[in-house]
Amino acid sequence: MDMSQPIGRTPLDETTDGLLGRPIDRVEGRLKVMGAAPYAYETRELKDPAYGTLVEATIAKGRIVTLDVTAARAMPGVLHVMTHENVPPQGPKKEQVGPVLTGPEIVHHGQPIAFVVAETFEQARAAAALVKAEYAVEKGAYDLRAAKPDAVEPKPMQTPPDSALGDFEGAFAAAPVKLDVEYTTPVQTHAMMEPHATIGSWEGDHVTLFTSNQMLNRGQVSLASVLNLPPGNVRLVSRYIGGGFGGKLQPQADAIFAALASKAIGRPVKVALTRQQEFHVTTRRSDTIQRLRLGADAEGRLSAIGHESWSDTTPGDGFFETSANATRSLYAAPNRMTKHRLATLNLPVSSSMRAPGEAVGMLALECAMDELAEQLKLDPIALRIRNEPEQDPEKQVPFSTRQLVPCMREGARLFGWDKRQPAGTARDGQWRVGMGMSAAARLNPLMASSAAIRLETDGSVTVRMAMTDIGTGTYTILTQIAGEMLGLPVEKVRIELGDTRFPKAAGSGGSFGAGSTGSALYVACDALRQKIARAADLTLDGIHFADGRVISGNRSEALADVARGGVIEAEGEIEPGDMTKKFSQYSYGAHFAEVGVDADTGEVRLRRMLGVFTGGRILNAKTARSQAIGGMTFGVGAALMEEVTIDQRYGHFVNHDLAEYHVPVHADIPAIEAVFLPELDDKANPLKSKGLGELGICGAGAALANAVYNATGLRLRHYPLTLDKLLAGFAAQEGTAQRRS
Repeated sequence: MDMSQPIGRTPLDETTDGLLGRPIDRVEGRLKVMGAAPYAYETRELKDPAYGTLVEATIAKGRIVTLDVTAARAMPGVLHVMTHENVPPQGPKKEQVGPVLTGPEIVHHGQPIAFVVAETFEQARAAAALVKAEYAVEKGAYDLRAAKPDAVEPKPMQTPPDSALGDFEGAFAAAPVKLDVEYTTPVQTHAMMEPHATIGSWEGDHVTLFTSNQMLNRGQVSLASVLNLPPGNVRLVSRYIGGGFGGKLQPQADAIFAALASKAIGRPVKVALTRQQEFHVTTRRSDTIQRLRLGADAEGRLSAIGHESWSDTTPGDGFFETSANATRSLYAAPNRMTKHRLATLNLPVSSSMRAPGEAVGMLALECAMDELAEQLKLDPIALRIRNEPEQDPEKQVPFSTRQLVPCMREGARLFGWDKRQPAGTARDGQWRVGMGMSAAARLNPLMASSAAIRLETDGSVTVRMAMTDIGTGTYTILTQIAGEMLGLPVEKVRIELGDTRFPKAAGSGGSFGAGSTGSALYVACDALRQKIARAADLTLDGIHFADGRVISGNRSEALADVARGGVIEAEGEIEPGDMTKKFSQYSYGAHFAEVGVDADTGEVRLRRMLGVFTGGRILNAKTARSQAIGGMTFGVGAALMEEVTIDQRYGHFVNHDLAEYHVPVHADIPAIEAVFLPELDDKANPLKSKGLGELGICGAGAALANAVYNATGLRLRHYPLTLDKLLAGFAAQEGTAQRRS
């Protein structure tokens, strides 16, 4: 089916206390804690593997003059050393997946220059250390601000890079109240638990890759292009993934090297990137420079909104951070302008990282709204409510659902927003205390997906699709959907995921995974229900499923009895249709944060945090909450600590490990809660659900930044808000106070 019209009443609407929505535990949880849910590198299905190790370039721009692999080849156990001089021919780049070892040119630090394969991991690593390269070094570009004047308008990515409505410049110039500010965000890295890893093996002209990848069918097509194979000759298997956050949307160098090396030596090859290699060899979130201009009347009604963003990526790539996209729909204003510009730097490739665009864009937009509220002497919530649009202000179509205002009001009530004090006035001993809030919004897409389901002769069902679970609970929610539709308990539902031999699926990413693949499963279950009814000679009117039985009128049959003559199979698929064109579809929420800032050291501590969200039908209350507070924690990291530091001399990421690239730990998150308001969205998908995976991060960091301002009276516009910036602000405050005295 496709989403060309709103969804009417469905079997999921019939029960109010069914399996779907309940906070059941992860169905694969026991396997994981017992070590029986192997990640890619741990699989034992491919026997007698060799081990591969990458060698990285130690310069950021230039050419390899000589590459000496003689000593490496002579090391014990070494089976193969691959360089640009002997790499097999490869096909063209597809999306952001391109051939490796393409020549002597180096365009960023850490670019792979060789791949060593040996009998053991230790032998491969030791041999890789003996690869010696001499370079002709050229001057590289590593600074976004320096490259900003030469940034260009990028090619569209799903949406145009620029948008305009009305006369922004004229309206802004004429506005009685104006705000014109610049915010910056740094390079960030995904820092997922499981590093990129692949085991590759060939049978004739078919290759199988056990790999860590979020979107298998997309990766299958990309790798087939690079490997010069038909897509059907490439099989990807990713049954369990230890996190991705967008870093595993595309196959990375580990997968390509594993495939090429396995072909070369005629046996499976295993490769896992080290944590240090993750920083340079895989993708990153770009740093951004963002200019926000808001024009309003004296009552706070916006007449002009302008949001310009600059980001960067590696030579030859076109990905840009869509920082201004959320600004296009969040607040009403008749005159609007958004622009994105892209600079080319000699840094690793930029790509999607959790909530690309909104995550960094709302760090700026939601703080700018707070600044405008302060200028107008308005409560920040009141300002947002005053600019609530009646329809999408740029697409000029209705919202499918929009409960942003209820989220803000309920959050204010639960958080005690009425106790917020004027900036710089609240104290708790040594700590300056403040509250901040922000809106949350994340696009809700629907992607084509399909599913197969089979009623077994014992009355259980088996579901198959090429979907992945990156730790978000996919196995569990799909179990709940099938169980709800067919009246089966959890233990009677088997979900098989993560294999391109199964029906094609959207994969995990963009907050579309659950809605898209869950909808495909819903359609498959609906088809199976009809086949079961016909097999049991029951009428479809009033049919329902419960306790492992199919029931119609005064007749009831056990599913095991219906399938006694053989398994019953059905398939289902979902297509986006045109609902996303007719309606503006977002998930919404509101963040509230309270922080303490040490008056002497400038240390910022989160004291408590609340998110109130709407995401359509909640498929599992426990996994939904987990996703929300995980995103909020991500936002805390973005606000207070996450930053890749670039050595401007050499284009090197200095803090390329988890000892110095700081992410929040338990002690950083003392009290955090997520609440969901009831909602069904019949324009979104057959489940009437919406995406939640990225909503929690959108705006979360801005709530902390606004709380820091409320605590200290300091408006910091350059993330992360580290203590050195606060100490400089304290010094400026003291200097101002002394001059006034």
